[in-house]
Amino acid sequence: MQTLKANRLIQLAALLVISVNAVFAQEPAQQPSPSPSATNASSPQPVETPHPKVIGEVGSLELDDIIEIDVENLEPWAEKNDASKLVPYINGRSIKGNYPEELHLQRGRLIYHLEITPDNREVWTDLLGAPDHIRRPVTLSVGLENNSAFDSVYQKENPVVLTIISPVYGFVSLAVIAATLILLVWLARKTNIIREPGPPPAPGKRRPFNLGRAQMAFWFFLIYASYLSIWLITSALDTITASLLALMGISAGTALGEAMIDNGKDTARTNQVQELTAERQALEQSISQSEKDLDAMNAAPTTLADQSNRDALNRMLTDSRTRLGQIDQQLRTLTVQQSALSSQGFLRDVLSDGSGYSFHRFQIFAWTIVLGIIFVSSVYNNLTMPEFSTTLLGLMGLSAGTYIGFKFPEQK
Repeated sequence: MQTLKANRLIQLAALLVISVNAVFAQEPAQQPSPSPSATNASSPQPVETPHPKVIGEVGSLELDDIIEIDVENLEPWAEKNDASKLVPYINGRSIKGNYPEELHLQRGRLIYHLEITPDNREVWTDLLGAPDHIRRPVTLSVGLENNSAFDSVYQKENPVVLTIISPVYGFVSLAVIAATLILLVWLARKTNIIREPGPPPAPGKRRPFNLGRAQMAFWFFLIYASYLSIWLITSALDTITASLLALMGISAGTALGEAMIDNGKDTARTNQVQELTAERQALEQSISQSEKDLDAMNAAPTTLADQSNRDALNRMLTDSRTRLGQIDQQLRTLTVQQSALSSQGFLRDVLSDGSGYSFHRFQIFAWTIVLGIIFVSSVYNNLTMPEFSTTLLGLMGLSAGTYIGFKFPEQK
């Protein structure tokens, strides 16, 4: 009986195991999850935009000229960026505000008209200032104003040539400036253009150089040559500053005041010579007549009245001869002074008067040279006319006023 029960329990356990296996066999098989590598292989990858690069340029790299720049991969780049805001980069400096006048995206070409604007004036001054040749090598690229420039084939090892001064215009301008200087020097040596006015003091002699007129000629040539040079490089026409007008006014006022004072002295001397000459002629006639009268008295019988008249005539004749001698001495002195007004050399003429070298003359001469050096340095380095301060102009005016003040008692 017990054996029968045990067999039944074994059969029930076997049936239970078979039922469980059948249930699990009916569930669908679970699919394995794909690996990360397989997922990445099946998804599309984003394509990077190729970087633009400057590969060529056509035209002359010169201010106020047209240049074409070829850029590789410009069209794909322009799909996400504004190509109309690209500016040239010269020596790593962006020429701000100098946007392309024409865009050819499919050909990758940008056309620029290089010009100075208020935004890029400082950059152009750095590029063109202090020229040592008419051309200089530079790097060239393009890019956005507030970004870095594109890659370029025109780097330090392969630069392009920036024309600072056009050879043709430069030659013509240099010829004009040289001709003006030669003409000015010739006129200064052969004429009275910067000399004291008046007739020659003696045959073969020339009048002394005049400080005021020499100063006017100095500033004229500096401003003239600088104006032409700045126009030649930058094409700028409105370069004369207000302080230069004031400086030229001071120079002109000095020469004008000096001329008025010297003219007054010359007029007084001329009048004095004329008066002395007329008096001398009258005395000579009086002496001649007195001598005739005296001879007539001596030939006639002498009376007491005749003796008295003879004595008075002798006294008058003596006084007239004495005065004639004084007049002759004064005329000789004036003649010697006039003949002394001959050139002793430029520096001696402008730095000295009749009594020798004068500090007031040296002062205005020295300040003129100093301001001239500052003027030339500013034009050469900054390509602009200097703007002198009112204090410096006042100092120049004070020197000029001191010189004019000393002209009144100054001996010529």
